Amino acid sequence: MKTSLTAILLLLSVNALQLAAKPLEIWISSYTDKTYYESMAELYRKEVDKSFEANVTAYGFAEMPDKLMVSIKTRTGGPDIVQLDEVFYGAFLGDKNVPFVDLTKRVKKAGLDKTLHPKRLGVFTWKNKVYALPQSLSAMMLYYRKDMFKENDIKPEDLTTWDDFEKVGAALAKKGQRFMAMDPSFFEVVLRHRGSDLFNSKGEFLPDFEIAVETLEWIQGLSKKEIALVPDRGTIFDPVFFSGDVESGEILCVPGADWYGLDLIQQFAPHMKGEWGFMPLPAWVHKGKAGPRTSTFAGQGLLIYKESKAIEKCWDFMEFVITNKDANAKRFLDGNSFPAYLPAFKDKRILKPHDYFTGDKSMGELLVELADEIPEVIPHPRRPNAVFTIRENTFSNVMYEIATPRDALKELKKLIERKR
Repeated sequence: MKTSLTAILLLLSVNALQLAAKPLEIWISSYTDKTYYESMAELYRKEVDKSFEANVTAYGFAEMPDKLMVSIKTRTGGPDIVQLDEVFYGAFLGDKNVPFVDLTKRVKKAGLDKTLHPKRLGVFTWKNKVYALPQSLSAMMLYYRKDMFKENDIKPEDLTTWDDFEKVGAALAKKGQRFMAMDPSFFEVVLRHRGSDLFNSKGEFLPDFEIAVETLEWIQGLSKKEIALVPDRGTIFDPVFFSGDVESGEILCVPGADWYGLDLIQQFAPHMKGEWGFMPLPAWVHKGKAGPRTSTFAGQGLLIYKESKAIEKCWDFMEFVITNKDANAKRFLDGNSFPAYLPAFKDKRILKPHDYFTGDKSMGELLVELADEIPEVIPHPRRPNAVFTIRENTFSNVMYEIATPRDALKELKKLIERKR
């Protein structure tokens, strides 16, 4: 009996050692992030655990949720840690089981409920439970061509409000010059910029319906007045947009989150270093008062898959990546995103002038300034469906005048509410 018990204890010990030595499987949605997390694994080995190993696998941005969904349904081949965009994250929420570890107690114990930007932590909070650690501030700015602004005698201070923006845009249109590029994501951005959102805390879709209609009418107006254009492929996130509309000078500016400039602009237009500037979004004026100068769009979070056999190990690594000074600085300096970790806002490396962008202040300084103005984003299981329906149907139907903004949004509202 004693021998048998000893053998069992020995077997359990061996299994525990094997589990501890097994690399964490980390699924990432871009090559840029794959490189980053491989370097984070190396930093973690250097500073915390010499035996730490991780297999970092990159999938396509849209391929990731499909791959994860298959793993969840089959309960095979899943990750330990997964990186998900806030839109796709909604597809995994529901009234029953959420397939990710509830991080609420761990977040509070680590003090991250105080040190992560509350609006960004809220993006990944569902039914009062935190399921992910946000990686980026995702604050919106207006990126602009400094050389073309100079040619047309436009200064950032001329664009304090959207009314100012329209006046300048109308003058450019008379010369046959479009001012800005936009795509379906702009509707969601402007809606939040005006203090609304796709869903409210009660789960109601387009809760401020009249504001939504006004917003889409205004966006349609920018197109009809030839102040703004929609790229041929319908998106500002395509390399062809940069090689076409941007390279040919078809537009002077484009709205984008911090990661849009840090990653996409630098990646697809590396030779335009020094030609791009950045500024806050023009403000909306309501009852004579100017509102916030930013909004938010997208942003990824780190989650632990419930079926992981190394949950504590996953948490330790995630907490390290989110809170480590060098990790936060590297994420910004390597052209990824601006961190949502508030203590990092004081890091001089993040606040210094950027190599690619130039301006009166550094990008880091402006983003710190705008951080207090970013709006809340309400997560919801139907948000992915709403976002992709807007992108694939609603927006284009309005831009091509197949439907009025009011009729298009009425139809969208019926569709989304029918899917409850």
